[in-house]
Amino acid sequence: MFALISCLSANLPKLVDSFIPRFHNMLDKIKHIILVLSGKGGVGKSTVSTQLALTLAESGHKVGLLDIDLCGPSVPFLLGLEGHDVHQCEQGWVPVFSGADQRLAVMSIGFLLKNRDEAVIWRGPKKTAMIKQFLEDVAWDELDYLVIDTPPGTSDEHITVMECLKGVNADGAIIVTTPQEMALEDVRKEVTFCKKTGIAILGIVENMSGFVCPNCAECTNIFSSGGGVALAELARVPHLGTLPIDPRVGALAGTGKACVTELPDCTTSLVLKSIAKSIGAE
Repeated sequence: MFALISCLSANLPKLVDSFIPRFHNMLDKIKHIILVLSGKGGVGKSTVSTQLALTLAESGHKVGLLDIDLCGPSVPFLLGLEGHDVHQCEQGWVPVFSGADQRLAVMSIGFLLKNRDEAVIWRGPKKTAMIKQFLEDVAWDELDYLVIDTPPGTSDEHITVMECLKGVNADGAIIVTTPQEMALEDVRKEVTFCKKTGIAILGIVENMSGFVCPNCAECTNIFSSGGGVALAELARVPHLGTLPIDPRVGALAGTGKACVTELPDCTTSLVLKSIAKSIGAE
């Protein structure tokens, strides 16, 4: 599979041109496209993306999860899908499916790497071409939702996604932040990026706000709280919810299990259900 990436890199201009006519056909079958963004790494964006996708799938929807964090693809690990191969069919690359009911289709560069420790050392043009490949040449089939997990920042990857999504009806972006002021400084830039590029902001999620004791379930604000709420008010966008650090939720990483089914009464599950409902209303 790594040889496939090298081959793609060597023929980027031809590949980009050849797949442009197919691009709209691939995404036109998708009813809703949701971007998950953050201006800073380490805020739990991929965890929010995977659990949101699982929540939507558990609600009976057909869902796709696209991981375009090329240098730090964590979705295969979070869903317990490491070691799966990507195959090809007449329509393009076949995504890897998660769960017994096959409702969640997943694509990530992590499936093309030999192991988790292998580094993707690419310049911007190669990253751009690979993202276009993911958007243009994955046989998603008909989906209710496609959740796109993006890398942190406002770099080439984000610009490429926005250019590719101009011709389709993308719903908008969910922005993830932690409550600390340092994180909020970077996430403010993401809000500005969305407004300048015309991305609708569906709302802001404040993650890692407080710590839930695994014994008594009491939540303690060990860092700070309320930063996401304040940023949402400042940006005049909805605040979608506040997620605490919950060791029980963290233990689900690598299992592919949905928080809403394993821990239905915890705060994280209630917020995820609320976000899913909000997305459906939008």
